[in-house]
Amino acid sequence: MLVAFLRLEHQLTRIAMLIAVVMLIISVTLSFYQVLTRFVFNAPSTWTEVASRAAMIWCVFMAAAATFRGGYMMAVEVVYKMVSPRLVVVLELAIVACCLLVLVVLIHFGIHMTMRVSNQTMSGMNISMSWAYAAIPTGAGFATVAVVARLLAQLSGREAVGPENSEISPEAELLDDDQLANGGPRP
Repeated sequence: MLVAFLRLEHQLTRIAMLIAVVMLIISVTLSFYQVLTRFVFNAPSTWTEVASRAAMIWCVFMAAAATFRGGYMMAVEVVYKMVSPRLVVVLELAIVACCLLVLVVLIHFGIHMTMRVSNQTMSGMNISMSWAYAAIPTGAGFATVAVVARLLAQLSGREAVGPENSEISPEAELLDDDQLANGGPRP
């Protein structure tokens, strides 16, 4: 069951990152087009700024799933260094609890905001404003799955506890100053 959930989360996070990359490309392209029409052709486009902003909103919220999955959002390496190895799991649980609290609030209020603006249209476009606001609960939903998967992978021993790609390796913390000066532990 855990393996199936982790596979599902992996695919969802990949989809979220793909959407984020596509939205970033769209945002940059539209911004370039806006500058081109405004300053080169002296006929500014009326819709590209709004569309670019909406694409960037989607980019940020969809990329959040991957950043939460890697532990990059709330992980502070100094705190991990200060906590004893026995309390690292407790610290990780506290971080997950904070992340989930924020994400549940984003989902809840994001849904309400999306419904509230559904009758408004984006300026220069005949598209509901709710399409831009829908990025909030959608991205938070993807991120929630990623946070839970990260915790389950860590608790099951499939992943190390702590931030991914940390500059602080567990082996380096166990070495004393003499070993570090001489290039590491001797076999």
